Amino acid sequence: MISACLLGLPTRYDGKSKPDERVLKLSKDFIIVPFCPEQLGGLPTPRPRSEIRDGKVINEFGEDVTENFKRGAKISLEIAKITDPCVIILKSKSPSCGLRNVYDGTFSGKLVNGIGVTASALRDHGYRLITEEDLSNVSTPCEDLHR
Repeated sequence: MISACLLGLPTRYDGKSKPDERVLKLSKDFIIVPFCPEQLGGLPTPRPRSEIRDGKVINEFGEDVTENFKRGAKISLEIAKITDPCVIILKSKSPSCGLRNVYDGTFSGKLVNGIGVTASALRDHGYRLITEEDLSNVSTPCEDLHR
């Protein structure tokens, strides 16, 4: 499973993608299941930026979109249960998929230690998670990373 934006699909909040060449190369050797937790949770694309603040996900207009993020995490978890991926590659810093750092909720570009809503749900169920930033440290994700 891979965050859809990393595969070049226009699923980001701004309607754009963040294709990553290392991720794209994996599609030659692995069956890829793209997913976007925000879309799965019912949010449109494009959509207002969202960040985690005080345990809630708030968009740039101050609206609480936590339930959308939780719904997207739940559906992403169901996809993982169906597909049984050897690894899940997530978009770093995202309020859904961030694994070590997320934006601090002030919309100022400041990162803090934290984990996204979907990343947390997947980790809690024992799935092996990495971000696109980790790909330079592994030769083949499924061989180097065992659940």
